[in-house]
Order: sequence, then C-alpha cells, then structure tokens
Amino acid sequence: MSIEPGISRTDEFTAEGRVLTDVGGTIGVKVLSTPGMIAMMERTAAVLSLEHLPEGHATVGFEVCVKHVAGAVEGATLTTSATLREVVDDRKLRFDVEVKEGERTIGVGTHERRVINVAAHAEAAGS
Repeated sequence: MSIEPGISRTDEFTAEGRVLTDVGGTIGVKVLSTPGMIAMMERTAAVLSLEHLPEGHATVGFEVCVKHVAGAVEGATLTTSATLREVVDDRKLRFDVEVKEGERTIGVGTHERRVINVAAHAEAAGS
C-alpha cells in the first residue's frame, strides 16, 4: 500500500445547510453543529485516503474523538484539515483532524478509518 504517515489535506467549506443547527430553536441563530463538524472532518480524511490508496480500495470511518471548542455561525468560511499520523497493519489509518475559522480553532481531535476492498464488498453484496 502506498499510503504513508505525514500526508495531509486541507479543504474549505461554508457553514450552511445540513451542517447547521439552531439546537431545536433554543439559541435563535444557526451555528455549525457538532455532527456537521465531524462529517467535514471525516470527509477530508476519506478524500485524503482515497487519493493515496490503490484502485479498488476506499476507507470507512470507525472512531471519532473530537472536541468542539468554539462556535461558528451560519455563513462562516471554515477550513478542515486531516493529517495521517499512523498506519497500523496496512489497514487502520489514524488521523489528526481540525476545523478552523481563520486562526481560531473550532474543533480538534482524532479520527480513525479502516481500508476496505470496494470490489470485494461489491461482489459480496451482489451475490
């Protein structure tokens, strides 16, 4: 496998649509939700992985350990980054992940993904 620790990716996104919450109407403004933040962290790690994996392979997430340390209001421009910290048994990928608004940290933590053989899973599902 050609994926090595140290690779990283940064993506930009806007706090809008499905990544927002108003906490059931209790705060009077829409903000980046914790599940939305996690989804963007996972997406960045998944795309980074896919860029470095052999054809027919992808990843699925199985662990997230993050802190949502600051708020971001609707319309905020955010960056999410993922850096591969460790590869275990050529199939378990451990990432450091972060979401920022400019220099301000919104969320930070770790995320783990497992490499899967997409072709083998597709064949199993079709049989």
